[in-house]
Amino acid sequence: MKTKGAKSRAPATRLPKCPTGIQGLDEITDGGLPRGRPTLVCGGAGCGKTLLAAEFLVRGAVQFDEPGVLMAFEETEKELEANVASLGFDLEGLVKRKKIVIDYIHVEPSEVQESGDYDLEGLFVRLNHAIDSIGAKRVVLDTLEALFACLPNETILRAELRRLFRWLKDKGVTAVITAERGRETLTRHGLEEYVSDCVIVLDHRVTNQIATRHLRVVKYRGALHGTNEFPFLIGDTGISVLPITSLGLNHKTSSERIATGIPRLDAMLGGKGFFRGSSILLTGTPGTGKTIVSANFAHAAARRGERVLFFSFEESPDQIIRNMHSIGLHLEPLVKSNLLRFHSARPSLYGLEMHLATMFKEIVTFQPQVVVIDPITSLMDVGSDYECRGMVTRLVDYLKARQITTLFTSLTQGGHALQQSEASMSSLMDSWLLLQDFEGNGERNRVLYVLKARGMSHSNQVREFLISDRGIDVVDAYIGASGVLTGSARAAQGALEKAAVLTSQQEAARRKRELERRREAIERQIGGLRSDYENETMELRRIDEQVGTSTLMLTSERAASGRLRQADVSVPVKAKSKPTGKPKQVKGNS
Repeated sequence: MKTKGAKSRAPATRLPKCPTGIQGLDEITDGGLPRGRPTLVCGGAGCGKTLLAAEFLVRGAVQFDEPGVLMAFEETEKELEANVASLGFDLEGLVKRKKIVIDYIHVEPSEVQESGDYDLEGLFVRLNHAIDSIGAKRVVLDTLEALFACLPNETILRAELRRLFRWLKDKGVTAVITAERGRETLTRHGLEEYVSDCVIVLDHRVTNQIATRHLRVVKYRGALHGTNEFPFLIGDTGISVLPITSLGLNHKTSSERIATGIPRLDAMLGGKGFFRGSSILLTGTPGTGKTIVSANFAHAAARRGERVLFFSFEESPDQIIRNMHSIGLHLEPLVKSNLLRFHSARPSLYGLEMHLATMFKEIVTFQPQVVVIDPITSLMDVGSDYECRGMVTRLVDYLKARQITTLFTSLTQGGHALQQSEASMSSLMDSWLLLQDFEGNGERNRVLYVLKARGMSHSNQVREFLISDRGIDVVDAYIGASGVLTGSARAAQGALEKAAVLTSQQEAARRKRELERRREAIERQIGGLRSDYENETMELRRIDEQVGTSTLMLTSERAASGRLRQADVSVPVKAKSKPTGKPKQVKGNS
């Protein structure tokens, strides 16, 4: 017995899907179009309906081994083959190999009027034969307007439309049906979007004289799908749908550090450089040396044997190579050895989507480890702020997912606050360097400092950024009471400091010499006193010797006198005696 409130829940089942092979479309639809069901692709003229449908067939035949039938009502077989050849598709070869069948049906209003009532029975017969002849799994009908243009009765039209969609479902083929956009409805008849299981709307709009195409999945029965409007483009390899929303933040990171090519800059980053796979933003006003830093970064990576892809939106490759000669940087050998590749284009050449798709294509083809984009702000003027931020987000996520180290340069306009001018992309970057001009003493000088460097210790000091024919050098800037001094002001201040040090050294030497003179004078005095002392000592010694000699002579004389007087007793001579007050009497002969 089931308890009250308990609900039986069947396991979720995934709707079978048919992959289109179109870049980005399968990502948006989470696997492709509904398998065995009809999909409506509608839009205005020139939005790419026929090309999308044709690529759906070609990709199915080539990549997924699913033959297809293309039933056209506007273009002949030869016209279709020529049109899709511009995308690199060999439709004629696929027809010869019985991978695709093209059936062109010519419909004229006069013929319909003469034949009477109009129905789709003949279409079903021809379509069924074409499907069975090659075992087709995919079907394209291009377009419904040409098929129903001569049918005046709207009731019959709606009935035949429902019958057509039901017949395709019963046949079990995955169908793509193209239709023209209506004024107030998705299609001209306003019924196809209701009987279709999936509806895709294509749009071709012009903003600021730049044309862009957009795709939106309006409806998808039984499956989740992206509901936003996504830009897409038609290139030489087919259609590419570019979701501008960010991918999941689940990319891997690396602890490896790579050098920047500027030793003192590496020292400012803990002595090791940037993390591999990180995104680096280098901002500065015009003329501060952003391209030169980028070229050094690319040169250092290529010298390590890494492939470098350099996107330039302001200068041609030859111009960059020539300009780098002025600082002693030679890029030609790296280009010839295929370690460095340039791709240059004007931002106004096409829209953001085409630029982004072109960069993706170059990255996939060249497989670089390092990418330089100089400057990314050139593309920011092509679209709106939202579109530009989405483009940068998509590009950063794509590069990080591939572990590609990327250096973005950004042009900061004078008079704008730094935080405002870079707010749209600085938060997406792992490291942020700033090149800035300092004006003083009638000259302009450059300084560099690190605003942020995620995950690493870095210097917070302002360094002077020097560019010469010997390359780049980052030197310590003078920071004192008067602020930061650079250029000739720093040199003048350095000269003053050297002069002060020299003066101090000279004063110390003078005082040392004076002290030495005093020491020598004192030593001379000490020497004189010592000499006097020695002289007096010698004099005293001579006096002592004289006294001793005199005493000896006196004693000898007294002894001799006593003998002459025939003294009875010889009296010894005492050295000293104390007076008693009475004279001693000497016995002798009277």
